[in-house]
This record gives sequence, structure tokens and C-alpha cells, in this order.
Amino acid sequence: MSFLQNLEKYDLHCHLDGSLSVECIRSMAGQVGIKLDGDNLEKRLFADFQCKSLAEYLTKFDLPLECLVTKENFTAAVKDVMKTASKERVVYMEIRFAPLLSVREDLSAERIIEAALEGLKQGTAEYGVRGNLILCGMRHMPSEKNAELVKTAKEYYGYGVCGVDLAGDEAAYPVQQQAEMFEMAKKLGIPFTIHAGECGSVESIWNALELGASRIGHGIAARKDPKLMDYCARNKIPFEMCPVSNLQTKAVKSMEEYPLELFLDKGIPITINTDNRTVSNTSMTRELQMIQGYYGFSDEVLEKLMKNAKEAAFSL
Repeated sequence: MSFLQNLEKYDLHCHLDGSLSVECIRSMAGQVGIKLDGDNLEKRLFADFQCKSLAEYLTKFDLPLECLVTKENFTAAVKDVMKTASKERVVYMEIRFAPLLSVREDLSAERIIEAALEGLKQGTAEYGVRGNLILCGMRHMPSEKNAELVKTAKEYYGYGVCGVDLAGDEAAYPVQQQAEMFEMAKKLGIPFTIHAGECGSVESIWNALELGASRIGHGIAARKDPKLMDYCARNKIPFEMCPVSNLQTKAVKSMEEYPLELFLDKGIPITINTDNRTVSNTSMTRELQMIQGYYGFSDEVLEKLMKNAKEAAFSL
């Protein structure tokens, strides 16, 4: 067995709706009456390096979200992601999703979370992967709705929910508009990460830190600001980097621009993650192979990246 195959892996930034296997999507679609006859599912679900933008990348989530509308499908979905992760020695993962995108008249946020927690329980029992859930608020939603989600998260915090997040269009919806959400999280003692500086600006990261984020999702834009890099290194702010998806969404144009080595040299605790296993057609193994191949990292560097993730986990 190779070093990479044998390495214990930690995936802290993994979106549920972007990580469902083709088989799982096909099964879930059947459960909710979506006909996929003759559809090229791979084409609908997979992005590639020819992807032109983050907006194009996000179209790949349409079908999974159409399927995530029942309790049974949420349970099956979480279990499916853990099954996939178990095949490459992922020992711990934090799976994130936005319950509010799936709320229906007959499906409350509470029922969605409980169904996902059941999938977590079954996945751990069957595949041996430990996991927790991160609940995402969405930037385009009213701040009071996201704050309400944080209150709901508190009911399950420590019982499979380990934190909250904010995702969505950074440029159109600045993070300060969601200050209420993060004031609530701090009041209730729930740690949070924020998607910031993925395809957005340096200011987006500064604003996330000012609101109290203890981790940063992506953080690519920090490469443009030496003071910000120094601040994150000094305060040990982990960045959840996702190399394959960062290339696909055009967060950077090429690996030559990718700031991973720069961040490591600055002393920022970097973690490597999958982001969207299916949409990016990736795995922890692929992510690590890619950066090792490009940078010539030793096995010890990869071990350090996994140690960073273990230490940055919200609940282990």
C-alpha cells in the first residue's frame, strides 16, 4: 500500500450536495419522481478544468438540490458521502450543507438536520468514518433567517452538529449583511467558518475575521495582502483550501498562481479538502497527489497538512 493510500485523512470542507455519487443521485431521483432516462449524469454533475467561472460551476448543484427534498434522501446522501470517503482512509470529515435550501411545507429545518444526523450515525457504524455536520447559512437569504438557523443548530450542537458556515455569492452579498447570524453564533457558543476570499476580495476575509470566524473557507485572496497573511499566521487561523475546485472555479488561473506554498511559508495553518467530491470529480487522494506532484512536497509535508486539519476540526 502506498504512503498516500495509507495516510489517515481529514476532510473539513466537503459540501453534501456537491459530493453525492452518481449512483446515489440516480436512486434519490427515482425516490422523488425525477426521470433521468437517457440523461448523461456525469455531464450534468461533473465540472472540469474547462469550466469558465464559479457561476458555471454552481449549475452542477441543480440536480442534487432537486433530489434533497425528503428525510430519506438526506439520510441516504450523508451515508453515501461517508461511504465514498471510507474508500480512501478518511478517518474524520465535516460535511456541510444549507438546510434552508431544502425546507418545504412538509419538511422543516429540524427534520432535515435530524435526517442528516441519522445518515451520519449509519455512515459511522457501517464505514468507520467519524463525522460531524456544519450547517450553512446563505448570503442571499435574510439575516434573520440565517440567525434562526443558528438557533436551530444549537439544539443539535455537540450531538453531530459541530459548527455553522456562510456560503454564497461574496461580491453580491457582503458578509457584514449577516452580522446578526454570527452574533447569535457567538452568543450561543457555536464556532463558525465563513466562505471568504474564494473568488472574492481581501476585504471579504478581513470582514469574516472581524465577525469572529475561527476558520476561513478557501481564503485564496489573502495572497494579495501581506498584513492579512501575517495576521492569519500569528492568530493561527486555518484556511480550508480546495485545490481542484479552486482551479475549476477560476479562483486562480493556474497552479502557478495558487498560493498554497506561499501560505505555508508564511506559517498559516493550511488544510487540504475536497470541497465537492462529485462536482470536482475529486478525492482527498487526488488533491494530495496534485499538490505533491506540483510542489514536490515530501510525505512529511502531507502529514503536516493532515495534522493541521486534525487540530482545526471543530469537534473530534
